[in-house]
Amino acid sequence: MIMIIICFLAPWLAMFLRGKVLQGLLCILLHLTIIGWIPATIWALAVTRKEAA
Repeated sequence: MIMIIICFLAPWLAMFLRGKVLQGLLCILLHLTIIGWIPATIWALAVTRKEAA
């Protein structure tokens, strides 16, 4: 539950917490734009869900 909240607020942090540093850096670049925030959130949720399964 906490990871889902982190994915919505800071997708790049969710990537870093999962150990995916390069993906986290790319996620920061996406998160800096308003339009890129939505795909970054979806991407972080997908990575979090795949890791949890």
